[in-house]
Amino acid sequence: MAHVLGQNQYGKAETRVVRIHRDGARHEIKDLNVSVALSGDLDDVHLTGSNANCLPTDTTKNTVYAFAKEHGIESAEAFGILLARHFVDNNEPIHRARIRIEEYSWDRISTPDNSAPYLEKRSIGSEEVGHSFVRNGGEIRTAQITYDGSRFEVISGLKELTVMNSTNSEFWGYIKDKYTTLKEAYDRILATQVTARWAHSWSGEETQPNWERSYPQVRRHLLEAFAETYSYSLQQTLYAMGSRVLNNRAEVDEVRLELPNKHHFLVDLEPFGLKNNNEVYFAADRPYGLIEGTVHREGVTPVIPVA
Repeated sequence: MAHVLGQNQYGKAETRVVRIHRDGARHEIKDLNVSVALSGDLDDVHLTGSNANCLPTDTTKNTVYAFAKEHGIESAEAFGILLARHFVDNNEPIHRARIRIEEYSWDRISTPDNSAPYLEKRSIGSEEVGHSFVRNGGEIRTAQITYDGSRFEVISGLKELTVMNSTNSEFWGYIKDKYTTLKEAYDRILATQVTARWAHSWSGEETQPNWERSYPQVRRHLLEAFAETYSYSLQQTLYAMGSRVLNNRAEVDEVRLELPNKHHFLVDLEPFGLKNNNEVYFAADRPYGLIEGTVHREGVTPVIPVA
């Protein structure tokens, strides 16, 4: 029986690049983890061992570094678009490029006022400190850019954004069978670690959205919807979060959310003669409920893959 080569791609994964923008005394940091995947006329590479159509993965890594120098990094999305266009438009055998990027954020280190009397003369002072940062331990920004020579697909996102509502959450009225032991809850903690991806309507023909403005705005609407929704289930909260983004960001057509339920169980304090008035909880890391779903505009075909 004959064998057929199916879908295939290759590239360099997880190229870490840190770009310091040194224009002026106030420096800026872009810290990215870039993964490149290329596909096209690559049958011979697999079937005969000929590398004539193969751009080395080491070259894709070097391109990431060179582009960081030559073009700077305005945003994860803009940088990924530059890379994808380059690999497809400048390498005839390559028909499609997918760029995945994780971005790690840094906060500036605040320093005392430089006029304070206790500062030694050798201190450079707060007004002159524009180069000191601390790595933010919060969420990771993500981006995936795909280009096939004629059309771009840009999916932005974030992961590891942990949020909690200490009240205004209930869960009751569910199916019960002989294996059900969960007690109905009328005031519970609702906590999750958000993974969100959102697809943009931009496909390359118009002016690019302002990626650096769009990202924090989408993030803000996700957080506000989580905080402001009186929740009867995490599913309900998921829909509210996705809808809030679509209602407020015209550049977004689709939102995909993965919300693990970070369960908090009341600790039984009765053996110690104490009453637990929804104050002391055990935070369980596993197993956990995993709520996933897509919210998209009517008439839009979803493009974000299911994990």
